[in-house]
Amino acid sequence: MLATLVWSGAGAALDPDSLPWWGRTPAYAAIVVVATSAVRTPLALWSGLIRERRWGFSTQRLPSWVADRAKAVGLNIVLTAVAMLGLVGFARALPGWWVAPAAAAFAFATLMLSFLAPVVLEPLFNRYSPLQDATLAAELRRLAERAGVPIRDVLVQNTSRRTRKANAYVSGLARTRRVVVSDTLVEQASPAEVRLVVAHELGHRRERHVLLGTLLAMTGAATATVVVWALLGTRVGDPHQVPLVLLIGLGIALTSLPALTAISRRWERAADRYSLELTGDRDAYATIFRRLAQTNLTDLDPPRLLYLLLFTHPTPPERLAAADSATDSEPPG
Repeated sequence: MLATLVWSGAGAALDPDSLPWWGRTPAYAAIVVVATSAVRTPLALWSGLIRERRWGFSTQRLPSWVADRAKAVGLNIVLTAVAMLGLVGFARALPGWWVAPAAAAFAFATLMLSFLAPVVLEPLFNRYSPLQDATLAAELRRLAERAGVPIRDVLVQNTSRRTRKANAYVSGLARTRRVVVSDTLVEQASPAEVRLVVAHELGHRRERHVLLGTLLAMTGAATATVVVWALLGTRVGDPHQVPLVLLIGLGIALTSLPALTAISRRWERAADRYSLELTGDRDAYATIFRRLAQTNLTDLDPPRLLYLLLFTHPTPPERLAAADSATDSEPPG
């Protein structure tokens, strides 16, 4: 779709070129986002709702799915329009050296999103509440203290409004740091298994994966800006180049996928090791990964190319084998 807008008359037909550049740029960016989202919607509907319901995962109705989709598109419109307006503005104001301030600005914006996303963006799609099980909450607090990891909140996400799948993650920086577990995980798993999952998330915090991920994203934003500058130069100041800039960004994202997923898998393995070290509960480790594999119908043996491109986590057999290796390597006693 982006290529069509760049190299056919469709781009010119949709470009509101009668507007001044500061109005044309965000308007054209919004049009491009809406057009590409419309093209992707049938596949998104099939993969995100129809297929998920066929396999017994999705708990959503069509109106709820449409509402989520509309919010995601709206958010994409705002972020893309602001980013393109900033890029075009820098190129027009500083045609000889716009790349330096633009790269710095996009890196800083990425940092700000890391702070704001947990408290501003995530609540647009989910609701969060403190863990109600006081005994388990106290155990998780003690676990965090033993890990030496400052945790502001341990929250439960209302995942069940969308799916029966279970998950947990860590997000945010500084005062927005929090560990989030899905309500489906709390309902399905034993307290020992929940402790193991939270220990895994604490491992991410201890290894500074969130901070490193933010720095990696900032570097990526700055690098992408340099690539756009190298390919387009001052032509970026023309709002008509918005689809081409987005196409270049998509190309960079696809090219970087293998490296990013490899880094993610490495971090997941490190967090797995730490969860075993912190809890010493290999039974819960084995049980929870088997449970998650069954609950989420995880592919146990994906095609190698698919694994290298898209899998951000090791497969369950890899994770269980790693625990066995850790046990075998321990000295007797």
